[in-house]
Amino acid sequence: MSSAEKYLRPEVVRQVARLDLRAKFIVEGFLFGLHASPFHGFSVEFSEHRKYTPGDDIKDLDWNVYAKTGKYYIRKYQAETNMTGFLVMDLSASMGWTYRQELTKFDYGICLAAALAYLMIHQQDPVGLVTFDTQIRTVIPPKSKRTQLATMLAVLANLKPTGTTDLAHGLVQLVPLARHRSLIMLFSDLLPQTADLYAEFDAHLRSLHLLRHRGHDVIVFHILDEAEVHFPFSGLIEFEDIESPDKITLDAKGIRADYLQTVQEFRDRYRQECAKAGIDYVPIDTQVNFDKALLEYLLQRQRRC
Repeated sequence: MSSAEKYLRPEVVRQVARLDLRAKFIVEGFLFGLHASPFHGFSVEFSEHRKYTPGDDIKDLDWNVYAKTGKYYIRKYQAETNMTGFLVMDLSASMGWTYRQELTKFDYGICLAAALAYLMIHQQDPVGLVTFDTQIRTVIPPKSKRTQLATMLAVLANLKPTGTTDLAHGLVQLVPLARHRSLIMLFSDLLPQTADLYAEFDAHLRSLHLLRHRGHDVIVFHILDEAEVHFPFSGLIEFEDIESPDKITLDAKGIRADYLQTVQEFRDRYRQECAKAGIDYVPIDTQVNFDKALLEYLLQRQRRC
């Protein structure tokens, strides 16, 4: 395992107490890996340089480097446009659950959102934060100033997952806040709040489609706990609903195949419907390294530049 891969593991990130350091830890480990890969050109703040050679376009010269060294260097990559981003965080109580991982779904989403905020600010891209449960609770308008990062991290570090959520309503409320074309990054487990799974699914899709119709790009980071994806249970197990007092005892072995099929169908349906609408769908569980999500963001950014 490389050092970069080690830094991106959730169980390692969990050992870092402060959110600002977690974000830096994740991003710098990720960029260290990128610089040794074909994706080294994605980063602006951390991009590499090469010496100027005759025939290079002088508009690509890095004059800051020249001022410091007296030598001509070309940036290997320069972003031509700024991208406005909104980090949209689901505050539902179900996000606060884990079975055996170091990070809950909510912890994982907070670390990922913090890392993306860190990365966007260092790329001089305006980024803001929206949190919601049954309605929008927090709005930090997008800015690219370095002070924005401290503001966002202070809010993220104090968020708590509580109660129920209405994802469709929260996304509809987001529409007037995102006045210009933006990249909307949603962090949610997408779990239904009622027994009517498909009605909620359709409502979620309608709200996501509305954002796309308004010209926004959307990435859905579908965060599930590792146990929700792989169902590592056996024997008679009592399951308790996090958002209600309901409990049920089941034979884990007897329901495992049906449960796994349902989860796979749930994710597949989101993947298929999001693809039809031009929405990036990123299924993640809490044992997956953070680089999968960060790379998806950078691919989206490249498509927009």
